[in-house]
Amino acid sequence: MMNGNFRRRFFAFFQSLRRFTKNRLNLLCLLIIVAYLIVALCVEGYSIYCAKNLILPVYERGDIEKRFQPPSSAHWFGTDYIGRDVFLRALAGTATAVKVGLLASSLAVFIGVTLGVAGGYFGGWIDDLTVWLYSIFAAMPSLLFVLAFALLVSKGFLCAPLNDAFSALCSAVNTEPGMMAVYLGIGITGWVSLCQMIRAETFKLRETGYVQSAIVSGIRRRWIIIKHILPNLFHLIIIFFSIRFAGAVMTEVIVSYLGLGVQKAPSWGVMIADGQERLWRGVWWEVGAASLFMFFLVLALNILADALRDFLDPRLNNNS
Repeated sequence: MMNGNFRRRFFAFFQSLRRFTKNRLNLLCLLIIVAYLIVALCVEGYSIYCAKNLILPVYERGDIEKRFQPPSSAHWFGTDYIGRDVFLRALAGTATAVKVGLLASSLAVFIGVTLGVAGGYFGGWIDDLTVWLYSIFAAMPSLLFVLAFALLVSKGFLCAPLNDAFSALCSAVNTEPGMMAVYLGIGITGWVSLCQMIRAETFKLRETGYVQSAIVSGIRRRWIIIKHILPNLFHLIIIFFSIRFAGAVMTEVIVSYLGLGVQKAPSWGVMIADGQERLWRGVWWEVGAASLFMFFLVLALNILADALRDFLDPRLNNNS
């Protein structure tokens, strides 16, 4: 019986994988995201190397005599107001975007899955507490919370112990206090929808025959959750992570555009804020470069999230 179930699951997975790879748009989006991740990893390693060796990164080097140069073969997206290469700065901004997407989405997934599974499986006062928590955060304007939190941290309005904790955390992640506040703010406010889905799905899974059999058999609760509950929630987690990743990138751009996020590291939001002041002079390429880099990443993530829903959702696979 177990071998039959395994064969059916393997066959369904193989069929879904074939459908996924046959779609060229899905593959293209996956390649785009992988390219962004590789660029972000290289930029992050390069920035750490430059910081340790007191070297000015190439994307920060400017030449005042070459400022406001239009796109050319030497500078694909032109130069900015101090002669820095706009393409290199947009490329370096990929590290900031990917970092905020990964950290903020991971935090949101951790909170949402933990509370959703706990409330859906145990019920009682734990479920009441879960509902109370996500009701509060659902009523909270997430962008305003992120802006207020980033303002408090970036301006040093927190108490001394919290400032010290933030400094240690920023050193470990190699980021600025304002940016760390954005990571935490997005993660703290972005878990509500996942928690609601996980909680509802856990309620259903708890009443299934194999889970009830495991409970009657005396298997520990944590093993039931790990072996029987979480694997059936995997598709929801992956899809949410992809969507939340795109949302976190856009939120970071907004916060940095308003001057409350990144202060030193390259950011698409900072580039758009700097470039808009010179649009009246016909210098459009700084805004254009940052917008294009953000557009392709967010578009690829959204398309891939929809494709992953078809690929991972077991109900859709069974119907097909």
